[in-house]
Amino acid sequence: MKRRDFFKNGILTTLGLGAFGSYPTLAANHRNNGIAKNIIFLVSDGMSSGTLNMADILMRHKYGKPSTWINLYETNQVKRALMETASANSFVTDSAAAGSAWGGGIRVRNGALNIGPNGERPVPILQKFKSMGKAVGCVTSVQITHATPASFCVNNGSRNAMPEIAEDYLRLRFDVMLGGGANYFSPERREDKRDLFEAYRQTGFDLVRNTKELQQTKGDKPIMGIFADEGLPYAIDRINDPGLKETVPSLAEMTTKALDILKNKPNGFVMQVEGGKVDWAAHGNDAPALLYDQLDFDESVKVAMDFAINNGDTLVIMTTDHGNSNPGLFYSNQANKNFERLYETKASNEWVLNQIEPSFTSGRVRDLFMEYQKIPLKNEEVEAILASYKVGDDGLYNPSNLPFHQLAGLQSSYTSIQWAGTNHSADHVELAMYGPGSEKLKGFVRNYELHNFMLEAVGAERNLFL
Repeated sequence: MKRRDFFKNGILTTLGLGAFGSYPTLAANHRNNGIAKNIIFLVSDGMSSGTLNMADILMRHKYGKPSTWINLYETNQVKRALMETASANSFVTDSAAAGSAWGGGIRVRNGALNIGPNGERPVPILQKFKSMGKAVGCVTSVQITHATPASFCVNNGSRNAMPEIAEDYLRLRFDVMLGGGANYFSPERREDKRDLFEAYRQTGFDLVRNTKELQQTKGDKPIMGIFADEGLPYAIDRINDPGLKETVPSLAEMTTKALDILKNKPNGFVMQVEGGKVDWAAHGNDAPALLYDQLDFDESVKVAMDFAINNGDTLVIMTTDHGNSNPGLFYSNQANKNFERLYETKASNEWVLNQIEPSFTSGRVRDLFMEYQKIPLKNEEVEAILASYKVGDDGLYNPSNLPFHQLAGLQSSYTSIQWAGTNHSADHVELAMYGPGSEKLKGFVRNYELHNFMLEAVGAERNLFL
């Protein structure tokens, strides 16, 4: 098959799946007829297989128990498949196109949110479910306006239009939206100076800004929870900072609260949960951030599975939108000992690098890495890090031009973790399901097929193009 035919067929196969005329009444008696009342769609953004693997090793040998995800495989509790992740214009997708395949049922070009290559505007899946009478929402560790949550919610030609997406959410009035991104709601940071925080309050939203407020909200209004200016702090940094731990909820805490609210909705609910900073850590080759954010996401998997096991009517979907940087634990005589340094680390690479200034002495930098990461850098390695501050290093999710890649290269001899690059990969990725409808999962799935899979799981008709 020619390259252009591959992408063309991916679109044409699903063009009939993008527009929904009148939404059907959903089947009742979910518990007894194999129809799901609820869907929890969990996305560890940018999770390569090595990320899943190393997080499980860390969990088993630091905490003495397996990760939830791998334990579900080990105990044969979920149906497992591989998923292809291409976009409309590339074998290698970005998060906007990957999420739009799920959210709109067609392949779109990288960077777009539910806008097809020929201008198609499929109705995003959370809008469909809301029209069917279900409660809907998103939980994420990055901006709530970021590509993956937005891909379930809106149509926009650019994933970068986050100020506009923040306005779209005001109009859509979804039930629970939790994450970061205050800069896209604040009049001080928005180009149009509009105070979206006040607009949300005035139109009946419960606006929550910290962990205490999240815990206290009753769920009798639509909820917009914003807990950071951009993405939330990495889990490893939140865990080791008492101030952050008090004010910024974990992904599992947000998931738990969202479920406590949504479970009371009579027609059921559909929610997306994204571990978005797994992807950011992979871009930065930041091993401490990567593994502890994957474990933070794994706690949300446990929350979702506990809920689904206690209710016979909930479909849980666990996956990623694409691989990223393909990290792995590689052989050496000291591989075990080196990896064990991750058991004691107290900070992400990003946090440590943000403490360093070009004026720091080599000794001060060396002490910093020993205190927070147990890595005994050599003099020449410290000098290389300091020199990189003068040169700078451009990178995605790296506005301060911190030397992420250089540091990861130096760390590999101390952790035995190596990286294939700093960007997304075209790998087939993990997909697993539990609950009503999971028995229909095939062994190999194309990303856009999950759109109709979710509709059918709740008893809706296939999304016929008219």
